[in-house]
Amino acid sequence: MILFINPPITKNCEPPGGIPRLVGAVRGHGFNCGVLDCSHEGLLFLLKNKCKANDTWSKRAIKNQRSNRELLSSWKTYLNRDRYHRCVTDLNRLLELQGKPNQLSLTLSNFSDQHLSPLKSMDLIRAAENYRDNIFFPYFSKRLREVIHDNQPTLIGLSLNYLSQAVISFGIIGFIRDCFPQLSIVAGGGLITSWLRSSDWRNPFSGLIDHMIAGPGEQQLLHLLGWKKEIDYHPPDYSDFISQTYFSPGFILPYAASSGCYWNRCSFCPEKAESNPYIQAPVDQTMDDLNHLIKTNKPILIHFLDNAIPLPVLDRLCKTPQLANWYGFVRFNKRFEDLDYCRALKRSGCVMLKLGLESGDQSVLDRLDKGINLEVVSRSLLNLKKVGIATYVYLLFGTPAESIKEARKTMDFITRFHDCITYLNLAIFNMPVRNSVAAGLQIDSFYEGDLSLYCDFTHPKGFNRRQIRLFLDRELKRQPQVAAILRRDLPYYTSNHAPLFHIK
Repeated sequence: MILFINPPITKNCEPPGGIPRLVGAVRGHGFNCGVLDCSHEGLLFLLKNKCKANDTWSKRAIKNQRSNRELLSSWKTYLNRDRYHRCVTDLNRLLELQGKPNQLSLTLSNFSDQHLSPLKSMDLIRAAENYRDNIFFPYFSKRLREVIHDNQPTLIGLSLNYLSQAVISFGIIGFIRDCFPQLSIVAGGGLITSWLRSSDWRNPFSGLIDHMIAGPGEQQLLHLLGWKKEIDYHPPDYSDFISQTYFSPGFILPYAASSGCYWNRCSFCPEKAESNPYIQAPVDQTMDDLNHLIKTNKPILIHFLDNAIPLPVLDRLCKTPQLANWYGFVRFNKRFEDLDYCRALKRSGCVMLKLGLESGDQSVLDRLDKGINLEVVSRSLLNLKKVGIATYVYLLFGTPAESIKEARKTMDFITRFHDCITYLNLAIFNMPVRNSVAAGLQIDSFYEGDLSLYCDFTHPKGFNRRQIRLFLDRELKRQPQVAAILRRDLPYYTSNHAPLFHIK
């Protein structure tokens, strides 16, 4: 029997994406398993903890803790942005109060420890050794004892996807190693995959973690459980998550029709740097999954987790009567120039699309090999606006191809199409530490630590991080049209909650 654990902190508005796939595969092949969403349960534990407050805001947050949690489960909250903003910021205030005495930066969407870095293996080993110091220890020490006693697992599987989970995950691992030494521990997920696919990876955690799995883990996990026959496909299983009181007005179902990226040509992209293979499920299988999962889980929203939803899936959705509301990442493509195609997407249930534009300068896009044409982008944004599909546009500043001149062209492009852009995500470029294209650049240490995924570099056009921040703060964000878009952004849950404001 295997117990799957989703460690803190992930955004607790929906289940984790990978564990339901593993659960479906394990149960489909006749093995027992259990699931523990420590991220959601752990955040609830901290929110309910008593804390001291002297200021008016904190006192209000403590007083309204329970009602604010209930409000995030009510549709009426997503009809009023001011009500939503106050509710979320008050809840986050409680986490800040819990973290401050321990010198932790603790929010609804992130965690960092002033004394322990997720980029240093020795710090993670220290987190495992000193697990009693973990802010979540009072929760997971009691909860894990109960679940392990009731289920008697032989294998513990942790899904570790984000840096925000690393320190807490190793605290959980240290506790299990100390109190349940007979149990085997296996770790997988996006962050584990990035570590394992490093060319200079040397496992520093051999005494803590028995097995580490890169990429989709169904096959390797079943082999660990002793399955020796051919492996069949089974749909994801969300039954362990459906009763959780996530911070949403109904069940949001995360689903991926592919792994990797079908374009996989963008310069400096982590997917390309790590040589992650692209694997797309058959379209018929995807549609069968969706029909089955919608019928059994009755979600209010489907969250496609793909780096870019496969075009054949988009085409099939356009031809299918609405199954459920949905959103996800897509690449700008010529299909969106067809207004009827966009109308069909809207009828299929599409409420929002996340779009990686990166730059509003064609020369930058060409040098990055984005495969994006700004004329296509322009017509796509106009059509999506016409049919009522919200857009979450992602911009990336400071790539080696960009100077402040090109950044200002991006600003001009966004200003020109501001009424077609619902939300903006502004990011500063991080160079993947193992990107082969970086060979021609002067590389410096950026994130110190043997587990660093990114490095700093001397920008060939002098557009360094300080200049980028000055440009963003003094120019881009001061454009009235851009400022209006940024004011619509949602604190902490950002794109995960944004589509809820566009479901009618």
